[in-house]
Amino acid sequence: HQLQDQIPKYLSTLVMLLAVNITSMFVLAFLFRHTFYDFFKIPHKLFFVILILIIPVAIRALLFQILRAQIKPIAFTISTIANQILTIALAVLIIKNTTLGGTSILLAMFISIALIDVILMFQCDIFSYFKCEKPHFETLKCLYVYGIPISIAALSLWAITQSNKFIVSHFNGFEAAGLVGVAYGLTFPILMTLFAIITIAAFPRIINMYEDKTDVRPIISKLTGYFLLISLPVVVVMSLYSTEIVQIFANYKFAEAAIILPYLAFSALFLSFTDYTTMQYHLANKTYINTVLKVFAGIFGVGLNYILIKNYGIIGVGIATLITNILYFVLSVLIKLPKLEWKIPYKDISRIAVAFVPFGLLYYYFAFHSHIYAISQMLLLLIVYYCSYYFIDFVKVKEKN
Repeated sequence: HQLQDQIPKYLSTLVMLLAVNITSMFVLAFLFRHTFYDFFKIPHKLFFVILILIIPVAIRALLFQILRAQIKPIAFTISTIANQILTIALAVLIIKNTTLGGTSILLAMFISIALIDVILMFQCDIFSYFKCEKPHFETLKCLYVYGIPISIAALSLWAITQSNKFIVSHFNGFEAAGLVGVAYGLTFPILMTLFAIITIAAFPRIINMYEDKTDVRPIISKLTGYFLLISLPVVVVMSLYSTEIVQIFANYKFAEAAIILPYLAFSALFLSFTDYTTMQYHLANKTYINTVLKVFAGIFGVGLNYILIKNYGIIGVGIATLITNILYFVLSVLIKLPKLEWKIPYKDISRIAVAFVPFGLLYYYFAFHSHIYAISQMLLLLIVYYCSYYFIDFVKVKEKN
């Protein structure tokens, strides 16, 4: 659309689609409001506050996609971090100065996201090319054909990552669900945001290369090597120091959440990794394949959660989530499209494995010198790992020259 100078018409169509979706959501929410009240055990007023909150969230999602298309990962990262910090600061301020209780968090989210929306509008310079034009219905049709499978896949992803809270509260009560919520909050939102930085920067370039008839498999393979280089040590450190992380960022009352932190950390790793292995379906405009994989993994995950949580409690949440995300990743590797399949970056993986040797030796040393602060140990382990990797990489380059 940019090449054909049709951005205003395309953006008008997107905005209309967003407005129709939000309006439909409000109509359905009103018609089935009593079902929502009963199922989620949520007060009437709070339910509609959440619905209103979805409006700025939806606008933010659209603006983030525009930033992604414009290849502005730094703007995306700054906006995301600012959003999180502002939400926390406002929530604390409102809770301390009002009697709104839990609603304070929703109010803080609304204010912070609305402010971020305004900032994003200027970052992506939307006003310079947005015009109110008649929607292009052929484009609208294509968006629905492409988008509906992604929406179904998103619901399946919710089943993979969120359904466990309902199941664990059914068998073990809300206290256990709270432990799962703490472990989830310390892994998925933090790690997925960190891992998205590479993805946001890379995907528009991959799409451009594919449209230019360039073989994108080498670049995707190289990017997965970078992804493992950055993400794997972080996940390993979080797993080794799960108890300390919960104590630092949560509360001693939630100490048991450390049990499932490693499982959820590695689950986030595999789930983020599939962004690269499923890229083939988006490039070939066959998102229905990804939908089928996510739906299958979602159904499998719900069933596995039910069985394992019933028998093992919250540890079952961690095991089921990890197995489900590994299954989704493996399926996306096995089901290949011609000339788009993922190539394993063996050289990068071998260097990463070697870099973990000094990492492991240092951790073994720390095991007998516990007087060193946990946060210092974590930082030193990461520094040693990255320095080792780049030293190995430097030696390899020297040998070639």
